[in-house]
Amino acid sequence: MKSRTGKMSNTVKGICLAAFASTSWGVAGVITQYVSQNVGIPASWFLSARTTGAAIVLLLVSAIIYGKGIFSVFKSWKSIMWLVLYGLFGLAANMGSFYVSIQTGNAAATTILQYLSPLFILLGGFVFMHKKPMKMDIVVFALALAGVFLSITKGDISQLSIPMGSFFWGIISGITAALYVVLPRPLAHDNSPIVVLGWGTLIASLAFNINHPVWTNVPHLGMGGVLGVCGIILFGTLLTFSSLIYASRFTSSEVISLLDAIQPVATFVLSVIFLHTHISWVEVLGAVLVILAVYILQYVQRHKNQEELL
Repeated sequence: MKSRTGKMSNTVKGICLAAFASTSWGVAGVITQYVSQNVGIPASWFLSARTTGAAIVLLLVSAIIYGKGIFSVFKSWKSIMWLVLYGLFGLAANMGSFYVSIQTGNAAATTILQYLSPLFILLGGFVFMHKKPMKMDIVVFALALAGVFLSITKGDISQLSIPMGSFFWGIISGITAALYVVLPRPLAHDNSPIVVLGWGTLIASLAFNINHPVWTNVPHLGMGGVLGVCGIILFGTLLTFSSLIYASRFTSSEVISLLDAIQPVATFVLSVIFLHTHISWVEVLGAVLVILAVYILQYVQRHKNQEELL
């Protein structure tokens, strides 16, 4: 009885941590909209500052926990290649496209577009690995497209609720979010996630600093700007990923992925409360359809994997 209670307690811990991580993503999206639109921080400097600050903290924490073990990720040229790809095309590309999409549009719409990443992973399997789609996959794609259509057009095909540029970068954000999940997988077997994330963020930081060094043309930041940048580093990187790492110790990856649905919900609610973003019932319906599509996809994939194991 005690063992069963302890197991249940660990499951609850995992669910709470995963829910907190997803909510943190939502908070970070709303803060990003505030920083990019109300404070007016240039994207190039902001991305350099965000990745530099996050990389320093992540690598310091990794060094405290693992010591010299943080360098094991450089044990082969193949590992280094995957790390560079992850840093550039996963982290840097995702952070950049997500920020620009929000800067020109809004956090709610961009979050929904980024939430399509599991579908882009599935689409990548069709295109590059020649996996035959199931009937349910086609249903999921149709459901997700209908959801995106409603969210972005409010049901009126003659106009978009966000600029075309924001829509384009939001789609890129979804694609790079898929790469963000896929690219570090070869490194995950032998290295801690926080170590991989730390070095990947440093590589992203180097790329952004080549374009705009964080110490040059520093924008004038009031208290709101300073708190905003620190808030995005805290909620968008440190709290989110540390929570996910610990959540994976207490519950399954399937449960964690299903709780990702909290992110767009949190972004929608917080955008309305704090940014006074007007969201129609049609946009809400579209968001629900996208979340439902991703949920069905993850449910089907989970049961398919279980059948293959049997």
